[in-house]
Amino acid sequence: MNFEENAELKELIRKTALLNAIKHDGKAQLGPVIGKVIGEKPELKTKAKELSALVGQIISEVNSLPLNQQKSIIEEKWPEALMKEKVEEEKRLPPLPNVEKYPQVVTRFSPNPDCVLHLGSARAIILCYEYARMYKGKFILRFEDTDPKLKRPIPEFYNRIREDLAWLGCKPDEEYIQSDRISIYYEHAERLLKDGNAYVCTCQSELFKKRILASQPCNCRDLSSEEHMQRWRRMLNGGYKEGEAVLRVKTDLNHPNPAVRDWPALRIIDSEKYPHPRVGSKY
Repeated sequence: MNFEENAELKELIRKTALLNAIKHDGKAQLGPVIGKVIGEKPELKTKAKELSALVGQIISEVNSLPLNQQKSIIEEKWPEALMKEKVEEEKRLPPLPNVEKYPQVVTRFSPNPDCVLHLGSARAIILCYEYARMYKGKFILRFEDTDPKLKRPIPEFYNRIREDLAWLGCKPDEEYIQSDRISIYYEHAERLLKDGNAYVCTCQSELFKKRILASQPCNCRDLSSEEHMQRWRRMLNGGYKEGEAVLRVKTDLNHPNPAVRDWPALRIIDSEKYPHPRVGSKY
């Protein structure tokens, strides 16, 4: 299929790009335009790469026009499409409950960079992004890359995920990489331990599980903060092996969700055996 010679397709793309542009201050976005075009012509789904080049070319032309000219073209050539867009705009996301209780809405998408994103990820990204825009809040991209044993991060996927968000037109307001912030997590862990809001648990996992399911504290929970600080330093200095100690945050032992009861915040991973691709064996 020669897209360049398909006048009907080019008109569809131009109309879609113009409609998208007037919704975004005169700047159409590649991902949403491609998605809309494929939605109207599903047979193009297998030709997305070739389609992308043509859409990008037409978007550049559309974005070079002033906003008032974009609107004039739509009103002149496709007034019914503009009316349809206005009707569709009325179908908004449902409001978030209790949102007025908070000073700002902050949403986040937190992928593990160990593989490419999938269609389900796109839904989560768009919802988070749109709610942040709806409430004039912030949309954060946070890479959860702190488990090199079970979910080893792959360096190339950090950028590929960023590219996917850009393709969707969902640019994050802030970005964080967890492996860059370990020292910050350590500071908060020590504060929680000193304040008696966390503890270092050395119980066997099966014993802890039985107690937590029965809403009972383990033997480590009520030890002094001094004892837990000693255990914490031992964790950092290699005094425990994998699985021998876990830092847990104290919560309500009667919480209806057992997974929330004294949840594990920090575990030990043998960083010599499982070095992190970004920070090596530093932590």
